[in-house]
Amino acid sequence: MNHQNLSSFIWSVADLLRGDYKQSEYGKVILPFTILRRLDCTLADSKNAVLTAYKSKQKQNVNPAPFLTRASGQSFYNTSELDLTKLLGDQDHIRENLYEYINQFSPTVRDIFERFDFHSQVERLAKAGLLYLITEKFTRIDLHPANVDNMQMGLVFEELIRKFAEISNETAGEHFTPREVIRLMVNLLFIEDNDVLTAGSAVVRTLYDPTAGTGGMLSVAGEYLYEHNPNARLTLFGQELNDESYAICKADMLIRGQDIANLTAGNTLSEDGHSQRKFDYMLSNPPFGVEWKKVEKEIRKEYVEKGFDGRFGPGLPRISDGSMMCQPFSGHYF
Repeated sequence: MNHQNLSSFIWSVADLLRGDYKQSEYGKVILPFTILRRLDCTLADSKNAVLTAYKSKQKQNVNPAPFLTRASGQSFYNTSELDLTKLLGDQDHIRENLYEYINQFSPTVRDIFERFDFHSQVERLAKAGLLYLITEKFTRIDLHPANVDNMQMGLVFEELIRKFAEISNETAGEHFTPREVIRLMVNLLFIEDNDVLTAGSAVVRTLYDPTAGTGGMLSVAGEYLYEHNPNARLTLFGQELNDESYAICKADMLIRGQDIANLTAGNTLSEDGHSQRKFDYMLSNPPFGVEWKKVEKEIRKEYVEKGFDGRFGPGLPRISDGSMMCQPFSGHYF
């Protein structure tokens, strides 16, 4: 099944939501459930090994986390006896059991669902009598990595994000940059870097997006480099202010096998999440037309105290032009 068919199947969940949810709210349910199903399928093969390791380390009274990631073969794990299929066996307690299942994920994964405010959606679905139906719908789709690899799953996820951006005036433009625009930017970024694009060259590069949004620029850059040189490795870094966009970006990086510790939350201008790092490349769709007055104090402090050792040595633009605040980053990160 190709990614268009997969995303169409997942989109059919909207038929169940219609009436209880506005069209612009569908993503609040479908995106986190898609992530949950992917993680559920990914951990299926190592489930018994993880549970065995967890029980063993509990008896030894040691921190089980490193042993559990090793047992899962992933950067995340789940210590619950439950999975989505088992949840369907107890329809009367599916709400409580779903919470128990999610709470047993490793901290980085729990953070994704917290930033989605998934608890509120579970409560809303349960109240509308839809929680079991939605859960059952997602168990029908097989998102195991053996059937849907990371690249394909990333495309599925991106297609869903695009659809939700198109139907929601609240998110379109602010959190989503059209793929065609990103491709052009990525082409311009790599066009003269022959060392990276030369097939067989096992180079390592880093790329940073200070306003990552849902992660489109990071993922397209990774795809582009892989297509031109499968031996090259691009490590992705980013930061995002909006909680839901951050959750989507973090999930996308997780799905694609990237280190999600490289993604930080918060306002890039006032709290630089990667202050001690330098990167080979930077891509960004800055906040055009957004003023930076609410973080003016922190920015001016860095400007005065650090000068060219900080990010704003070249100078500060008008308060009304937040997009120009991203330009001085080049003096700090390259």
